[in-house]
Amino acid sequence: MAKPVSIEVYNPNGKYRVISTKSMPGTRWINLLIEQDCRVEICTQKKTILSVEDIIALIGAKCDGVIGQLTEDWGETLFSALSRAGGKAFSNMAVGYNNVDVNAATKYGVAVGNTPGVLTETTAELAASLSLAAARRIVEADEFMRAGLYDGYVNVDFTVLFITYGQFLKANGEQPVTWKRASSMEEVLQEADVISLHPILDKTTYHLINKESLSKMKKEAILINCSRGPVVDEVALVKHLKENPMFRVGLDVFEDEPYMKPGLADMKNAIVVPHIASASKWTREGMATLAALNVLGKIKGYPVWSDPNRIEPFLNENAPPPAASPSIVNAKALGLPESKL
Repeated sequence: MAKPVSIEVYNPNGKYRVISTKSMPGTRWINLLIEQDCRVEICTQKKTILSVEDIIALIGAKCDGVIGQLTEDWGETLFSALSRAGGKAFSNMAVGYNNVDVNAATKYGVAVGNTPGVLTETTAELAASLSLAAARRIVEADEFMRAGLYDGYVNVDFTVLFITYGQFLKANGEQPVTWKRASSMEEVLQEADVISLHPILDKTTYHLINKESLSKMKKEAILINCSRGPVVDEVALVKHLKENPMFRVGLDVFEDEPYMKPGLADMKNAIVVPHIASASKWTREGMATLAALNVLGKIKGYPVWSDPNRIEPFLNENAPPPAASPSIVNAKALGLPESKL
């Protein structure tokens, strides 16, 4: 039996009970729920990841909807508990939902929301930042400087390759970088100087980058992962980094997040950051708002927004959001109507 979970309550007399398994940035999402007569309960438990038992305790006997996190295991057990409590909506505060058994949710009549559109730019920014930091060996240069090893200009080769982007070239009067669609994964692995991973995580992309695929990449290639940790076989990656010191990697996500596989933290040719691709104030607050509106929309019987990537109307703080759920991934399976707005 799980211990009682500590919570913070807003609008205690609200008609609909909505719980958030973790504190989320901003207050707009809370206010939007309160305005629609929701009692909002936020878990304040000092734990990185809540257990299934913790979340069942949060759901309790009556719960209309839940806003959860990608680190939680939302499967048969939790959706059956939510259904028994009268719940009809769950939303991940994430664009990915590999932690969610959508079929189980559909079985129990629970709508599953996610938050696409709002974090595209920040993720691209971090992928580019990690690429450049790896290419120019910024972290190593910083350590070199802090260690007091710099005593004037030295011919230390901190540059592996130079990457330019379209806007940079335009600013210098040149043509923007051209692009082409690769004909196969094999071509990508063999020809690319930088490979940036952005797939969803499912059985087809699990360990997409493994010992075999790493062996096909250039010895001085750069691998970036801002998608999901298990897309990369981290054990194979550590071995490859040890054997190929000019190979570089930038990771925002990890196979056993929040933990790293043994040896990864010791690799000088690896840059590791704590899942910060969406970590801007506007993005994280927007994700919280979209997640809350997904749950609210199902509770209120609203239709589903027709284009989940067109999220600006929901994030405009100077106007009420549309009467719709921004993004429900199992909308068709549940037979939910689509918004005509």
